[in-house]
Amino acid sequence: MPSSYGLIVFDWDGTLMDSTAVITRAIQAACGDLGLPVPSDTAASYVIGLGLGDALRHAAPTLDPRDYDRLALAYRRHYFAHDGDLTLFPGVLDMLLALKAAGHRLAVATGKSRQGLNRALEHAELRDLFDATRTADETTPKPHPAMLQEIMEQLGDEPDRTLMVGDTTHDLLMARNAGTAAVAVAYGAHEAQELARMQPVFLADSVPDLQRFLLGG
Repeated sequence: MPSSYGLIVFDWDGTLMDSTAVITRAIQAACGDLGLPVPSDTAASYVIGLGLGDALRHAAPTLDPRDYDRLALAYRRHYFAHDGDLTLFPGVLDMLLALKAAGHRLAVATGKSRQGLNRALEHAELRDLFDATRTADETTPKPHPAMLQEIMEQLGDEPDRTLMVGDTTHDLLMARNAGTAAVAVAYGAHEAQELARMQPVFLADSVPDLQRFLLGG
């Protein structure tokens, strides 16, 4: 039951923030800038949630490894041109406040960089809401369990009291590797069918659906 999870850890992009389309377009535009084959929407969105290096290697497998820094710079240029326009999914702030009021500890485990997450938290005015955060550039990125393990260690929580919430199979696999339960959301980067195959404890169709499950009603 949701009340048994003292710690709820959220992915950021595609779970709390409506950023899937912007990230997908930025990856595609960066590949185009370097004259690379432009990945499809499905291929570009699949890598969301991974660390930037892993994401770009998947999105542009033919690129000379010496040029990945150029691709990363191009991606950041396209992404930052729109990141100020990104917003939380409707209902997310109310859900987080309700979870906090119910006594849950809240955290974020994201494929973003520390700089990118801090920018996003400041823009959304959420910096003080989370008890812990981890980013891909300060530990081993998803689907390795390090992010969840470090958050649990910091907050003194055990895997059986921790719930991961994410929109990608990378999030769910990280949870499995860390020994925690996971909830999937079907409104982000990965298709509901892919997420269901990972056997989350719940598959939410919307933020209100997610809130009803997490608050036990």
